[in-house]
Amino acid sequence: MTTHPAAHPPSPSPITTALADIRARIVASARSAGRAPDAVTLVAVSKFHPQSSVVEALRAGQTVFGENRVQEAAEKFPALRQDWPAMRLHIIGGLQTNKALEAVRIADMIESLDRPALADALARAADRTGRLPDLLVQVNTGDESQKSGIPRAQADSFITACRRRFGHAVRGLMCIPPADEDPTPHFRYLADLAQTHGLALLSMGMSADFEAAIAAGATHVRVGSAIFGHRPASAPNGAIPPARLAAPES
Repeated sequence: MTTHPAAHPPSPSPITTALADIRARIVASARSAGRAPDAVTLVAVSKFHPQSSVVEALRAGQTVFGENRVQEAAEKFPALRQDWPAMRLHIIGGLQTNKALEAVRIADMIESLDRPALADALARAADRTGRLPDLLVQVNTGDESQKSGIPRAQADSFITACRRRFGHAVRGLMCIPPADEDPTPHFRYLADLAQTHGLALLSMGMSADFEAAIAAGATHVRVGSAIFGHRPASAPNGAIPPARLAAPES
């Protein structure tokens, strides 16, 4: 009788391997901080990576994704929902008011509510579509002129106004600390601000600092390059990515 060598299972893809590593680090960080690992949601930031990379991550069990550009998100994600109904899409980049309607149509969460004009646009979009995604107020914790986010001095009044306007749809806060500073004080400030306003969700921490963010109380961490690799030179549709300061590496 002829015997055949046992077939070896295919090697996991780089995205699958990277996701397993990031998940293990999240679990370790949460436990080290005395927190339950399932209290932290991984948002896989797929900006400027093709739909095929998203599908790889979905097959590896990842369900929550973040995109900076509404147009790119609209091209990649709606077609995937039929096969992966548990998938959730977060818009995490600075949102132009003229993109608010499409963002409301396709997103499960908008993490970048940062100014009254955008609040107005989202309210109009919600009236037109009959739906309103979950919302996070983005706070510019470093008061950096080149970054999106409500300035610190206006944060309390803006959060209060948004909660009055949108009610329970305002779920929490988001920040992107200055790249050249220790992020921990920024994370702690955001956590204290959320507690003051009775908000449960904290989206903070990216590939380079998500473990510090978890230690400070992050409920969502946005990880891109550590999962998908560094961003391509151009978006899948050929568009040129915005400047790094406008869309920092996640």
